[in-house]
Amino acid sequence: MKKTIFALLILLISISGAQAQHKKREFRGVWIATVANIDWPSSRTLTTKAQRDEMREMLDKLVENNVNAIVLQIRPTADAFYPSQLEPWSHWLTNSQNTKPTPFYDPLQFIIEEAHKRCIDVHVWLNPYRVTNSDNINLLSKNHLYYKNKNLFLKYGGKYYFDPGMDETREFLNLVVEDIVERYDVDAIHFDDYFYPYKVEGEEFPDDATFKSYPRGFTNKDDWRRNNVNLVISELQNTIKSIKPWVEFGISPFGVWRNNNVDPRGSATKAGVQNYDDLYADILKWLEEGSIDYVVPQLYWEIGKKVADYEVLLKWWSENSYGKNLYIGLYASALENPKIQAWKTPNELCRQLNMNLKNPKVDGAVYFSAKTFVKNLQGLNDSLKSNYYKYPALTPVNRNIIGDASAQPKNLRTIKDGKSAYLIWDDVNEEGGCAVAYYVVYAFKGKTVGDFENPEFILTKTTENCVDLNNFGHKLKGNYTFVVTSVNKFKRESQPRYSVTRRF
Repeated sequence: MKKTIFALLILLISISGAQAQHKKREFRGVWIATVANIDWPSSRTLTTKAQRDEMREMLDKLVENNVNAIVLQIRPTADAFYPSQLEPWSHWLTNSQNTKPTPFYDPLQFIIEEAHKRCIDVHVWLNPYRVTNSDNINLLSKNHLYYKNKNLFLKYGGKYYFDPGMDETREFLNLVVEDIVERYDVDAIHFDDYFYPYKVEGEEFPDDATFKSYPRGFTNKDDWRRNNVNLVISELQNTIKSIKPWVEFGISPFGVWRNNNVDPRGSATKAGVQNYDDLYADILKWLEEGSIDYVVPQLYWEIGKKVADYEVLLKWWSENSYGKNLYIGLYASALENPKIQAWKTPNELCRQLNMNLKNPKVDGAVYFSAKTFVKNLQGLNDSLKSNYYKYPALTPVNRNIIGDASAQPKNLRTIKDGKSAYLIWDDVNEEGGCAVAYYVVYAFKGKTVGDFENPEFILTKTTENCVDLNNFGHKLKGNYTFVVTSVNKFKRESQPRYSVTRRF
């Protein structure tokens, strides 16, 4: 009983420490993993209707927690969760690669539409090199690129991968990303920590022949491997921005770039894996050069862990993000059946969120993963809804991308229709990056406007140009002054110029 009371007191202290620190701009994302049916769809044999219902339910639960972004895995193993001329349908979706959903629908288009109408951004998550998640090559359909050009692929650790050293690999990845950005209204392209595969003890990645044939002036294989990844990252940034300059490019790396015992620029950690040395991902180079627009280091360790302390790594990444947007990857899944003592009490993530809030360089968080996030493990969702994410938030403007402000909605008015009252404004019709993503409705108590930077005054976000105020009757008593702004594809908000006051 005493332990329970103590845990509750700690939780209350954690919550109180974050009061009055609510941000109007904050990235609140959740990873939706499709590989191995981790999050969605829950089974490879679900019907089209069941898949759609499951996704709607998940998005509704995320909205309840004021989540404003999803990171959706659409290419887990060189396959597709959308109709593609380049790669086959994913067997994680239909139980057999290159089998389309029946009745047919486009899952990616469906999810984008459902998320956007809930004012949730969609970052699409691709794995660049992984082709299979096992050694069963028979899972690949006969029209897979593997059977058309086997020279592009290597087997390592019982799995198959694209050969990162081949020019054709980079060219193909650019075609895949180009196809997605051209055809879909995505908000970002996202890669996680899987570049060169995690090392397998006693086995060397089999790229000797590629290195000898295409050294590109390198004599050190590790430097060559890093250059292979650097090239594709830089090329993809150019591909994305040449089509839609507002679409972001983000990376979620393993949480340690390098330990400081091998590099003085590294973190005070003793991690067994390092991005730079083991995955050949030089994240700092990409951040410094602007090859990526944001970074989400996966800080999946508890505060005080000896080999990789969350507090130490949070500080290190905030000091090495080179002014790019920094979101922290949080391990919500650790709250389910935890084996480590720190995760057995309900406040570990709250303590981490408090640290994030105190760090001005942290722009938000992304939780792994959706299935466990929506379960309200150890009361996490209760803490978010009652405190950390009590109010809606706009996703941050990306500091690596230049864009104009959105146009201000005009002709704001209230209309009474019987017992109903509506707030209406003229639609903003802009094209390209200035196109409106959603509207923000502010409600200020009294007859004057208040602080637009305080999210407490955000009544709602909507993609419609009309709000039924009766839906907020429990909040509106007396005089209220309303203002509506628009937010465009660049995440930039219009300047509030018009207001209307109504008594309830």
